[in-house]
Amino acid sequence: MPASTRHHRALAVFVHCLGILAAVPALPAAAPEAAATPRPPAATPQPTAAAPRSTAAPPAGPATPRPSVAASTTGTPGPAVTRPPVAMVARVTEPTPPSAPPAMAPPSRAPASAPPQQVTVAVAPENSPAPRYRIQVRNVGNAPVETTVRQELPPGSSPTAISGGGRSTRAGGSATEVTWRLRLPAHSSTTLGTALAATAPGQPLTAPACAFTSDGTRPYDCATATWKAAAAPAAEVTEAPPWRRYPVLLAGLAVLLLISAAVVWVWRRRRGRRVTAAALADGGGPGAGRGTIYPRPATPKPTRRRRTPPVWLLVGAAVAVLAGVVGTAGWTATRQVSQIDTQKQPTSGAWMGTGVAGPVGVPLRESAFEFTVYRMACGAPGSAGGTDGGAAPANGRRCQATVGVRNVTGDHQPWHGQLQRAYLPGGRWVSTDEPATRAANLGRDVFADPMAAGTRMVLPLVFTVDGRDPPQQLELRSGVFSAGVRVQMP
Repeated sequence: MPASTRHHRALAVFVHCLGILAAVPALPAAAPEAAATPRPPAATPQPTAAAPRSTAAPPAGPATPRPSVAASTTGTPGPAVTRPPVAMVARVTEPTPPSAPPAMAPPSRAPASAPPQQVTVAVAPENSPAPRYRIQVRNVGNAPVETTVRQELPPGSSPTAISGGGRSTRAGGSATEVTWRLRLPAHSSTTLGTALAATAPGQPLTAPACAFTSDGTRPYDCATATWKAAAAPAAEVTEAPPWRRYPVLLAGLAVLLLISAAVVWVWRRRRGRRVTAAALADGGGPGAGRGTIYPRPATPKPTRRRRTPPVWLLVGAAVAVLAGVVGTAGWTATRQVSQIDTQKQPTSGAWMGTGVAGPVGVPLRESAFEFTVYRMACGAPGSAGGTDGGAAPANGRRCQATVGVRNVTGDHQPWHGQLQRAYLPGGRWVSTDEPATRAANLGRDVFADPMAAGTRMVLPLVFTVDGRDPPQQLELRSGVFSAGVRVQMP
C-alpha cells in the first residue's frame, strides 16, 4: 500500500473516532430526564415493569454497567427492589450532556433608584442688602415626623437673626451651623429664616441646609442657595491710552529708529553728491578756456558703484526690530502666565471631562455626576462619628460627609466607594469606609447598584481618618478615568 494511502486511511479513522466521541454524550440525553422525572409516591414498581426498562437501557450506552444492574433487578422478584435505586445508579454512571448556552445574555443589575423622601427641603436667598435665607421644610408623608434641620454657615460669617427657635452652634473648626428641632404633622410645611453678617460685604455666600432624622445622623433631604448682593452699576473700565501700552511704545521706538536711520542715510548721500559736483566744477583751472595744439586726452569717467546702506545702519535697524519682537513676546507671555491656575487638576490624556473645585454647598459637575457636599462632621477619636458602624480605631476617628449625587447623563451610571477620597494635611488621603457607610445608610450598600438616569440621592459617606486634623478636601468622581470634583472643607 502506498504511503500516501496509509496516511489518508489513518487520518480518516482518526476523524471517524472523533465524530463518534463527539456524538456519544448526546445519545443518553433522554435517559437522565426520564430517570429524573418525579413519580407518584404511592405507586410501587413491579418486576414486570422493570424488565422492559432494563431491556431498553443497554442501547443508551454499551460501555456503562447498566446491563448488570438490570439483570440483577430482573432476577430478584418481589417488591424489595424499587425503581429509585435504579434511577440513582443511572444518574451517577451515565454521562450528563453539557448544558446548552443561554439563548440571551443574563440581565444586568437594575439601576438603583432613590428611596422616597418623607421630608423635603428648599432654600432660597432673599433680595436684601445683608445675606438672608428662607428655608422651607415640608413633610410629604402620612405620619408626623420629628426632624433636625441644620444650616451650614459660610466661613467668616455669623448669624444676626434666627427664626423658629433655632440656635447657633460651633460645628467644628471655623464652621458655624444653625440647628432647629421640629415636629412636622402629616402633609405640613414650615418656613425658617436666618440673617447673616459677613466679614466681606458684597461677596456671594452659600449656605446649604439639610433635614436629618431625629437623632441627626441620616439626612432626609438637602438644598443649597447662594446669596448675592444687589447688582451695583458697574464702573466703566477704561483702557489705557495707546501711548501707555508697551507694544505701542516698543513699535513706536522701532519706527523712530528706522526713520532716523533713513534720514541720516539720505543726508549723507546728498552731501556726497554735492562734494562730487563741486570737484568737477573746479577741475578746469584758470587756463581751461585757452586752446592748445595738442588734443586733450579724454577724461575717464569715474566708475560709479552702487551705494548700499552703511553697516551701522543695518545693525541698528536689526537691533531695534529684535528689541521690539522680544519685548512684545515677553509682555504677552507674562500676561498668559499670570492667568495660569496652578491649582487646577489635569484634564487631558486619560481624564474624562474637566476637573472643577469649589466650596461646601456649591454643586460641582463632572462627566457623569453632579456632586454637592452639604456638611462634614467628625467625631472624637475612637468614636463612630455618629454612625452605627462600630468604634473607629484607637488612633483615628470617623468623619461623615453629607453628599448629594445627581446622575446628569441619559443612562444608568455606576460609582465606587474606593474612588471617593478625603485628603488630609500633608497630602495623605483615605477612601470611603464602606462598612461604616453601609451602616450609616441603614444597611444599604449605595455603591452596589448603578444610579438610574436623572435620579438624585442624598446620602452620608463615612471616612475613617487618623490624627486630630479633619480632612481638608474631598475628591469625588464617577469613574476611574473621570477628572472628578474637589470640594474644599472650611
